[in-house]
Amino acid sequence: MTGPTPEQAEHERVRFLAGVTESLAELLDTGEAADRLARLLVPRLADWATVTVMAGDGAPGRTSRAHRDPERLADADTYLAGRVAAPRDQAALTAVLRSGEPVQVGPVDLDLGPEALPEGPVRDAWRRLDPRSALLVPLQARGSAFGVLSLVCTGDRPPHTPAEVDLAREAGRRGALALHNTRLYSRQLRVAETLQHSLLTPPPESEGLQIAVRYRPAGSQALVGGDWYDAVAQPDGATLLVIGDVTGHGVEAAAAMAQLRSAVRTLAYDSPDSPARTLDRVDRVLSGLHTGTLATALVARLELPEADGTRTLRWSSAGHLPPLLVAPDAAVRVLSSRAERLLGTREPARRSDQETVLRPGETVLLVTDGLVEVGRQDVDTGMARLVDALRGLGGLSADALCDRLLTRVVPDGTDDDVAVLAVRLLPA
Repeated sequence: MTGPTPEQAEHERVRFLAGVTESLAELLDTGEAADRLARLLVPRLADWATVTVMAGDGAPGRTSRAHRDPERLADADTYLAGRVAAPRDQAALTAVLRSGEPVQVGPVDLDLGPEALPEGPVRDAWRRLDPRSALLVPLQARGSAFGVLSLVCTGDRPPHTPAEVDLAREAGRRGALALHNTRLYSRQLRVAETLQHSLLTPPPESEGLQIAVRYRPAGSQALVGGDWYDAVAQPDGATLLVIGDVTGHGVEAAAAMAQLRSAVRTLAYDSPDSPARTLDRVDRVLSGLHTGTLATALVARLELPEADGTRTLRWSSAGHLPPLLVAPDAAVRVLSSRAERLLGTREPARRSDQETVLRPGETVLLVTDGLVEVGRQDVDTGMARLVDALRGLGGLSADALCDRLLTRVVPDGTDDDVAVLAVRLLPA
């Protein structure tokens, strides 16, 4: 029986490599990409394979594996977990990392000494894996090697041919590019998370008030968004409440959120004014500095208490969801707000203040759209669901109300990040 023609072989090669690229392109997690790369190469280029991605100090950070026989995966796990000499300590691996070229190893010695392979289950697993030869392929990007692909032939399978070595080299190059991108994404995500968490600080302690805040990142790819909250004691004794949402996700959104949050609290503290005027000043800063930031925000001032314990709440909304008022008797009311333009649109418009009176025992709640547009439902439906979820929670502390609300509305997480700010007026 004749083999494929050169044209057929080249077509199959191109198809295989295209499949590697396409399968890895959609992934953002390094571990998931390494797992898939190993599976893509078995059994085409190996009977079993490992993908080792180095940590920052050059030590193996994580090793993924695949085997043509699913029953041998347990043996692969036993071997990888129990081997004494890590691959980086072997001469062949050193040659791969230094040269940036594939290195063939073979024949493999099944009777490695105890300094490399302990007696017992680990050595038994190694023998059942039956390695005969191997091909080590560097994973490198931007001229720097950060991992190794190990392709192992077992039993009667011959060592890799020159054509297979070339194919493995190209597959490794494409896999390395995908892994490099996931590593960069992970680093950016960590930076964004660190930045955001450093800004989402605990609320101040204010006499006569319970203030609680919550933040939940998006569950999808753990994307860091631009949601934020803030609560600041003003020089005149009032309490400033802010919640907002910068468009986008990732480092850019977190950085823009940091700038906007800083601008709002600085301008509001330096010159206490009505919420509408504060938003006007913030908008002028964004436009004048050409930040390119587009965001919704709601700024509120909770004034000092009157003789009867009530407090006036004034707020202004830049395209943000309205506040909700939760009464001790289980009544829930959406505080109407005029639909006014977002921050950063650079379109002149007049902003207005809204006002209501809060009584002791009542809780005002500010949220971002991640809590409303759950499951991609529209805002009206989401607000109605939020009102229903708040019923019966009015007698709880601010912290307990936030926790119970999140459990009811997003028990399994959400595709968008969520910020919640609750303020309860303590009964006299």
